[in-house]
Amino acid sequence: MVKRLSVLDAERCVGCQSCMFACARRPGVGGLESTSIWVKSAGGIRKGFAVVVCRACSDPPCTKVCPTDALVNREGGGVKLHAELCIGCHNCEEACPFGAIFWEDTQNKPEICVYCGYCANYCPCDVIALEEINRPVSNTLDETKAEGEASHAQ
Repeated sequence: MVKRLSVLDAERCVGCQSCMFACARRPGVGGLESTSIWVKSAGGIRKGFAVVVCRACSDPPCTKVCPTDALVNREGGGVKLHAELCIGCHNCEEACPFGAIFWEDTQNKPEICVYCGYCANYCPCDVIALEEINRPVSNTLDETKAEGEASHAQ
């Protein structure tokens, strides 16, 4: 089975950013420069927060625009980064329909989720979780939203 990070219920998010700090800390870095997850305001405290994570697309658009094949498809969905091949063109960042590729300015490389779930362990509100998936993940926002609603209705 392939695993991906899933947003279980964004309405429970309090915007603490614990997941972001945990993700950046996983490789031993402080701050938020090296995070692969982002929590942002959805329009003020009354509207809540949006949690932006890689959706592990079955046919990732970010790999199609990489001129050096630094991003390759991961078996079952999502991508792997071969940082030594990356030239820092930002094409992958622009191609992601979810805005889930973040940029690490010091190395001039994308921050790509490695689907470890470390961040989920630090979410005090159980907003995110590492889940096993057995079906392809859509590349479009509308289909992904419908897919998420269907899986949580079961």
